[in-house]
Amino acid sequence: MRVLVLGGTAWLGHAVAGVAVRGGHRVTCVARGDAVPQGAALVQADRDAPEALAAVSSSRWDAVIDLARQPGHVRRAVHDLEPVADRFVFVSSSSVHASQAEVGADEDAPLLGALRADVMSSPADYGPAKVACEEAVLDGFGVQRSVVVRPGLIGGPGDPSGRTGYWGLRFAKPSNPGQRVLVPDAPDLPTSVIDVRDLAEWIVRLVEQMSHGTFNAVGEPRPFPEHIDTARQVAGHVGPIALATQDWLLGHGVAQWSGARSLPLWLVDRSWYGMNARSSARARAAGLEIRPLSETLADSLRRDLDHSALPGRGAGLTDDEERELLTALGT
Repeated sequence: MRVLVLGGTAWLGHAVAGVAVRGGHRVTCVARGDAVPQGAALVQADRDAPEALAAVSSSRWDAVIDLARQPGHVRRAVHDLEPVADRFVFVSSSSVHASQAEVGADEDAPLLGALRADVMSSPADYGPAKVACEEAVLDGFGVQRSVVVRPGLIGGPGDPSGRTGYWGLRFAKPSNPGQRVLVPDAPDLPTSVIDVRDLAEWIVRLVEQMSHGTFNAVGEPRPFPEHIDTARQVAGHVGPIALATQDWLLGHGVAQWSGARSLPLWLVDRSWYGMNARSSARARAAGLEIRPLSETLADSLRRDLDHSALPGRGAGLTDDEERELLTALGT
């Protein structure tokens, strides 16, 4: 098949293009960068430019795979490529949903209002922007020629956000001689991670099967303590865990979910619990296969150790921050 990947140099896009190449397909990537997988052709272009897709809009494509977040990019891609592409696969996000509270919600749950602008003005526009992208694809290609994939939290080797690698790395590299690790006391919090490799393989499989439809692409929901136990096991940690209440952590300036001075994956507001517990039944029926969480976390840790990564890069607590908090906690 002739597959056009709009992207292909960043984490998921690179993985998708690589899977397609290894599957024997002829892959062309349109991207600003040049780090495409070996075997893929590259067309360097800035999608902010009106003629960004001119070099590929006169060729015939069995499928286009787009990972964009800016509605203007997707609207232009649909306009330019609909006459020459059989199918359009758009990688959206579970952030499109109007509510993140309902556990087990499926693809038919209500969506946010679509962003009318072509460009996001702030991170708060992310969900509405992805809705606008979905609408552009469905309006231009129709339901039978479109695939919309809504991933949840993506993890695995090379996670650039640092969210899914933090806990394994922290247990492998404790900040203190006593090997204590600070963990939120959040027994009811669901977590869910889909391995980037599983997601990439399934996206290409959808192309090969000429599928259509909208799918939640999420990992198996697991309680936060189970995720922590799995990360601890793959790291071989035998030191004590220092549990801290959520109010205590908030009072000491610890951020939730991601970013600097955070404890990744931790959420306090129960109205967000459904984000990590959406139904993946439709995707599973369409062939999505999920590897064990232990494999995802172990492979991620192995890569981080090979690259001498430190806890707190991208997301989490640095060693100094964790030691300061452990001292304040009195453990």
